[in-house]
Amino acid sequence: MLYDFKYSLKVLLRNKGLLFWTFVFPIVLGTFFNMAFSNIENSERFNAFDIAIVNDENFNLTYKNIFDSLSDVNNEDRLFNVNYVSLEEAKNLLKENKVAGYLVFNDNIDIYVNKSGANETVLRFAVDEINSKKSIYESLSDESLDIDRIVSESEVKLKDISRSNLSYTMIEYYTLIAMAILYGSTISMFITNKKMPNMDSVGKRISVSPTRKSSSLLGSLFASYVVQLLGVAILFIYTIFVLNVDYGNNFFLVIVLSLVGVLAGLSLGVMIATLFKANEGNKMGILIAITMLFCFLSGMMGITMKYVIDKNIPILNIINPANMITDGFYSLYYYDTLDRYYFNLISLLVFSIIALLISFFSIRRQKYDSI
Repeated sequence: MLYDFKYSLKVLLRNKGLLFWTFVFPIVLGTFFNMAFSNIENSERFNAFDIAIVNDENFNLTYKNIFDSLSDVNNEDRLFNVNYVSLEEAKNLLKENKVAGYLVFNDNIDIYVNKSGANETVLRFAVDEINSKKSIYESLSDESLDIDRIVSESEVKLKDISRSNLSYTMIEYYTLIAMAILYGSTISMFITNKKMPNMDSVGKRISVSPTRKSSSLLGSLFASYVVQLLGVAILFIYTIFVLNVDYGNNFFLVIVLSLVGVLAGLSLGVMIATLFKANEGNKMGILIAITMLFCFLSGMMGITMKYVIDKNIPILNIINPANMITDGFYSLYYYDTLDRYYFNLISLLVFSIIALLISFFSIRRQKYDSI
């Protein structure tokens, strides 16, 4: 395995194209982000926005106390300015764009908006949290409502993310890091192809040698991990010391997630390389298509898509490594507990293990009529 590691490392470091996309392109893209978003305030305070609530017989005192708390002018973390109106008035306010949306209370809270934007996303998130904790609120409906108790019993707390240093610019930097991490899949695919008998002369020699295929694959994977890790480390160093990006108090957890994310990206590339019997160009096309789909569904090309998937087909984001990485980063700022962070971290590890097991099983079963 040591020989395979050294050989793979040498091949990777001699490939100028891979070196550019691994070490140079993320830095160029990060510089572009810095130039494009330098005028956006990194610590702009979140401003409460207007919403309407249909005040009918279904809107009970329990929910009124909740929204009164979320719109309390004396609360610096307040989210909304609430207008309690009739259904017809709520429709008119939304039509005239005087509110971000309005809420109707039935079995669950129904939300109505005209567009997808930052305020609408916050409103949807808040409503989802209230709906998911409905049983807690109902259990307190016959008691004097204690907002602090509700918050303490809820697994998730809404926070003003601006004071946690997660600005729009930081979201872009985390997206950049996630994309750089996932690019490792092309590195591992490239070096794995070198070990395939139908792809390269080295693969032909390996196939007739006593070397175990799994051992050779592991050596290549370790070499890919070292190269990709170096690329991500350089990106972190550049963003911190040149672009002055502040990753906050959770930087160690960001690094840990990145380490596991790199493994997941590499595992994806190895799995695609071993599963498909196609030429290098076709394999790369398949990998890029899958990676871009993962990025799109995770909200890296528009945060609204992440909400849509979480709301309607949550299983897609649970098995999506791109979402695991970005959601892990965001969870360090959006939530007061690390439960969601660790869930994403463990999910990435499970994804990596499954992908590698599939790869080992696939490469051991491969047979060729002629090499």
